[in-house]
Amino acid sequence: MIIRSLLYVPGSNQRFIEKAHTRGADAIIVDLEDAVAASMKTEARNALAQSVPLAGKAGTPVFVRVNNTQERLLADAEAACRAGSFGLYLPKVETGALLQQLATHLEPIERELGRKPTVFVPLIESPAGVFAAAEIGRGARVFALSGGGEDLATSMGAKPLPQVLNLPKQLIHLAAKAAGVLSFGLLRTVADYGDLDGMRDAANEARLFGFDGASCIHPSVVPILNAAFSPSPEEIDWARKVIAADKIAVDEGHGAHTVDGHFVDAPIVARAQAILVLADSIDKN
Repeated sequence: MIIRSLLYVPGSNQRFIEKAHTRGADAIIVDLEDAVAASMKTEARNALAQSVPLAGKAGTPVFVRVNNTQERLLADAEAACRAGSFGLYLPKVETGALLQQLATHLEPIERELGRKPTVFVPLIESPAGVFAAAEIGRGARVFALSGGGEDLATSMGAKPLPQVLNLPKQLIHLAAKAAGVLSFGLLRTVADYGDLDGMRDAANEARLFGFDGASCIHPSVVPILNAAFSPSPEEIDWARKVIAADKIAVDEGHGAHTVDGHFVDAPIVARAQAILVLADSIDKN
């Protein structure tokens, strides 16, 4: 599954939910947490049975961001599971134990429904979570890891500036790659969605660092993310050239060789292969 862009929509806003499937995002996140007023949270949870299928009307995978509080977490997770969500966005995760607790709670419900297991995307939003990221990444049902910029900065008593978020987000990213799961995010906050040039620069930067995709809170950012996390025509041409040259080199009994004056060895070939696999997967998406 290729997910370059994930669009948040408030779980209490029916108009946004109805339009979500038309925005071009690879996935939708129906938000029960920060985007929903405290007085509306129960109503938004109860509406998931309609909201999730509506947001995923075009076949788009739908995640639900739940509330990680003692009184809401399990009820939110169960409602999302029963509504057919592909996965849960889990805010403020600091240990892998929480993931196992949720998996244990959902297993009998999923058996009852005859549905596939609900996957998890832990959101790491505190220093404790950052230092536990490797453990969290290896936890139950983890599909991807992501860092929450605004909460991360707040938990450190800092402002959500790129230079503040760069290190913790890279540590979360490394934990995801070490665990073999997807890594979602930008090395900055996503709250400044009106700065489209800044978002474009940040998305291109994240792609260079190896991130797989990112979330956004406004549909204007979706095409920016889709473009940034897709191979460019130039990259595809380069990858094809490298693969073709490597085949010739192998047939001639050579290991390392050059393409257009640049050194090529096994890691470069693997990078070229990954680009072509990604491009092919996007074409089929």
